[in-house]
Amino acid sequence: MIVKNEAQALPRCLKSVKNVVDEVIVLDTGSTDKTPQIAKKLGAKIYKYEWCNDFSAARNEALKYVTGDWVLILDADETLNPEVIPSLREVLKMEEYLLINLLRQEIGAKQSPYSLVSRLFRNHPGIRFDRPYHALVDDSITEIIAREPEWQIGRLPGTAIFHTGYQQTAIAKHNKYERAQKAMEAFLAQHPDEPYVCSKLGALYVEIGKLPQGIELLRRGLSAKDADEQVLYELHYHLGIAYTRTDDINKAISQYNSAIKLLIDPMLKLGAYNNLGNLFKETGNLTGAKAAYETAVKLDPNFATGYFNLGTTLKAMGALAEAIKAYRRAILLQPDYAQAYQNLGVLLLKSGYIKDSKVAFQNAITLYKQQDPEIAKELFEGLKDLGVAIEN
Repeated sequence: MIVKNEAQALPRCLKSVKNVVDEVIVLDTGSTDKTPQIAKKLGAKIYKYEWCNDFSAARNEALKYVTGDWVLILDADETLNPEVIPSLREVLKMEEYLLINLLRQEIGAKQSPYSLVSRLFRNHPGIRFDRPYHALVDDSITEIIAREPEWQIGRLPGTAIFHTGYQQTAIAKHNKYERAQKAMEAFLAQHPDEPYVCSKLGALYVEIGKLPQGIELLRRGLSAKDADEQVLYELHYHLGIAYTRTDDINKAISQYNSAIKLLIDPMLKLGAYNNLGNLFKETGNLTGAKAAYETAVKLDPNFATGYFNLGTTLKAMGALAEAIKAYRRAILLQPDYAQAYQNLGVLLLKSGYIKDSKVAFQNAITLYKQQDPEIAKELFEGLKDLGVAIEN
């Protein structure tokens, strides 16, 4: 691990690997809080490192202190999923693997609910991290396998890592966009056509509203000849987002369709299917939207947003009973889903289930009071005008 001022998040992360790993190496890059003391108390070996705005340099420094046969990389805002520990222990016994890719769930992310990360690998002297931001071992892995073809790359089934760092509060707290932009722009100046950095920096530009710059970079990345399938997916996916924001809906749909056709882990396509469903729904293609959302929830049966979107589409199609089931599923998966409760209340009221609708509306108002009091007030007044009595 490399850390800085992670006193709040660190205990949860380290407790997730307790009794799983043999040693914990924590490289502290200048904490001013109690991060080092907390890490030490939880059994970690602490080393100091002066931050140089280069994540790869820091990660490579941390690797120098590893004594075990395998290396697992975690950030403080990540935890290891306990459900994968048995399969993780089994896969480490397989002698042919040099690297094992892990599926990471992006908790609270607006886009891309899942990503595949190269975070579990052998303590091989040739493995090193590259790129100053979004540090990766993939390039060195490719070089090693070219010299030592007996090695293979594996993939651990199931979601291995939970990541909360893409939640808006976490991004703001750590100035993630600013740090990422600075590091990647410096790298891009030296590697202007590298598809990976075109993808990452292009996506960042789109996220912060620099749409022309983002689109230019993403298109530049697609014109490169050495992009792998996963990078191509990200380029098409983020172009879909960019064209949606510029109201080029047909171009956006085309990009998502191109992304979906690529031969990558199906779970990684979840965001593309969901966004494609949104565009179909917006343009009145309800059949296409329904199919896209159904594929999304088939890929991830725990995707609450997918069930909510499916419910909205079914409602528009007049399939009220099916829509009610979809909203109930969304709520089961995400109990604080205020909008799902509100929409469920509307459908129950339309279907004549007055008592149940009042319960749903009451739950929606209670949750909105915590999340957005203004919406809670508007919903209460609207129901009052309709003659639906709800406790305030």
